[in-house]
Amino acid sequence: MPAGTLTAGVRHPQDRSRLLARVGLGGLLAASLLVCISATRSSVVLPTTLRPLPGWLAGPFGGTGASLSLPALIAVFAVLFVSYAVAASRANRLSPRVVVAAILVLHAMVLSGPPLFSSDVFSYAAYARIGTVYGANPYLHGPGAFPLEALHPLIGVQWIDTPTVYGPLFTALSYLLVPFSIAANVLAYKAVAAASSLALTYLIWKAARLRGLDPVKAAALVGLNPVIVLFGVGGGHNDLLMLAILAAGLYVMLREREVSSGVLMVTATAVKLTAGLLLPFALAARGSQAGQSERRRLLIGAAAAGVAITGLAYAFFGAGPLQMVGTLQGIQGEGGQQSILGFPAEALGVPGLIGPADTLLTVAFLLTVAWLVRRVWRGELDWIAGAGWATVVLLLTTGFLVPWYVAWLIPLAALSRDRRLLFAAIALTGIGMTTL
Repeated sequence: MPAGTLTAGVRHPQDRSRLLARVGLGGLLAASLLVCISATRSSVVLPTTLRPLPGWLAGPFGGTGASLSLPALIAVFAVLFVSYAVAASRANRLSPRVVVAAILVLHAMVLSGPPLFSSDVFSYAAYARIGTVYGANPYLHGPGAFPLEALHPLIGVQWIDTPTVYGPLFTALSYLLVPFSIAANVLAYKAVAAASSLALTYLIWKAARLRGLDPVKAAALVGLNPVIVLFGVGGGHNDLLMLAILAAGLYVMLREREVSSGVLMVTATAVKLTAGLLLPFALAARGSQAGQSERRRLLIGAAAAGVAITGLAYAFFGAGPLQMVGTLQGIQGEGGQQSILGFPAEALGVPGLIGPADTLLTVAFLLTVAWLVRRVWRGELDWIAGAGWATVVLLLTTGFLVPWYVAWLIPLAALSRDRRLLFAAIALTGIGMTTL
């Protein structure tokens, strides 16, 4: 056989994989653009409180695009998910410049559109006004306590009487936006989410190099993910700010700067409590006798940040943040079909099973986390993979699941050497996109 024929035969699978990666990337950008430009005309893409969309929130895409029906949106989501799975799994076949350009373009188009799928940005603004305009405690009162507030009609019905469950650092920072208009608040929260998502992607790129992983593939898994960009940035969710700070803590941990890592991990928890799941695994990773010094420095950083944030929380909100646990339990108990357990229970007509099953699932989650932490402590499991699997179990057992919660898993999967965790992250991305 001629040498040229053999060489061509060897290259052919690589060329095909590169072509598939490009097609996947193109499909992802095209489907995302269709959602963004159609949002001003498609009620199914908008939160219920923005139907029809006010002109002052339409943005540069105002009046463009076709109206997507529910079947059309499902079809677009199917294309979006398959395209993401193909592009992310084969991103190493693309040049870094192409992947970075695609990530930037995707974020720019989503940032330019109206709020997508969620009214949470209006809840953020309302909680800030409860504390500043009305002098009340947002951890004790929901927006419904102030019915004449202009934001009231824009907040989702299920959140009207719900006090905030966000960390005291985020809630305090949200006070800075109170003097600005509602439209400016929406743009600001979306801009923070976009900047956080890009920072998160950059940190995962850097951390992947330290872990000996392909940084392009890791960055693509995060920066092109629909639940992170389309839902997270599109909805202006604070989950991305939490993840960016948490990723910074993870990155400096890999650089053996344990004090800074402890500070950042606790700071992320002060944005949203979910971030606290990573700290036990970081501590367990230093569980050996040789790691006592590192574990001590990590605890010092975490304790220092904890003291500072406790002081900030008390100065702004008194003992109010202590009510978050009870509020969260109430939300979890009312999740209904917005959970992996609740959806089939509602569909089968046995919603009464959700409550008892939720208790059992909570116990199962806690036991699983304890088992995973023990395995990390004993050196049987990598700490990032352990935290990733704990997050998988959290998503599977939570009583309330919305698409952007899946974002909690994606950075950990991108930095894990466990291919099963990568597949789980992609699969949960698809499941998450169906939980609206």
